[in-house]
Amino acid sequence: MEIINTLSIKIAGEIVLSAEPNKTIRKWRKVFGISQMVLAKNLGVSPSVVSDYESGRRQSPGSKMVKKIVDAFISEDLQRGSRVIKSFIRLEKGTSFSEAVLDIKEFSVPVKAKDLIEAISGEPLINEELLNKDIYGFTVLDSVKAILELSSEEFISIFGMTSERALIFTNVSKGRSPFVAIRVSSIKPGLVVIHGVEKIDSLGKKIAVKDRIPVVLSRELTQDKMIQKLGGLSN
Repeated sequence: MEIINTLSIKIAGEIVLSAEPNKTIRKWRKVFGISQMVLAKNLGVSPSVVSDYESGRRQSPGSKMVKKIVDAFISEDLQRGSRVIKSFIRLEKGTSFSEAVLDIKEFSVPVKAKDLIEAISGEPLINEELLNKDIYGFTVLDSVKAILELSSEEFISIFGMTSERALIFTNVSKGRSPFVAIRVSSIKPGLVVIHGVEKIDSLGKKIAVKDRIPVVLSRELTQDKMIQKLGGLSN
């Protein structure tokens, strides 16, 4: 299947070309939702070998082992209903998104939420205690256009390969509509960034608290500058 080959090449390329292949392997294992034990079983090695690869204690795997790792990811996903493969298909189709999607990117190496927040002059506002996490990508949305133009299927597509990403809403007036849209979605983001307001609507706050979504206000003056700084992360 061509789409599987494309995905496999993408993952293998990221691992081989990454400055920190151990972190990239760990990122993709997390994206696929596979434990070290399950991956080890698929590879025919002990869990300590996988742990050593991911921690950097063991030398970065060669091309043959990278292929085995990627094949294990894909095989396990196929057995579990192809969640990641389907997400990749949606992401590929996402190239025809409306103007609501200003930018979308998957990080080659996980970025700490706190580092992302610092890069965009962000101020943690809600569920700050949940910010000790890795973020695997981001999607920047024009809030008004996203609400008016995106279908339910397209809204799911903005999550890219994983929900552990930052959804960044710009052109926000009151800070309510983004949270209403997230509330009715079956997928919740790892982090929400609001750009363009000084405070969040009370209903938006209640939804974020209920869904346990960390929320940050970005103090970056311009939308373009914020996107530029986001694009510089994990490079």
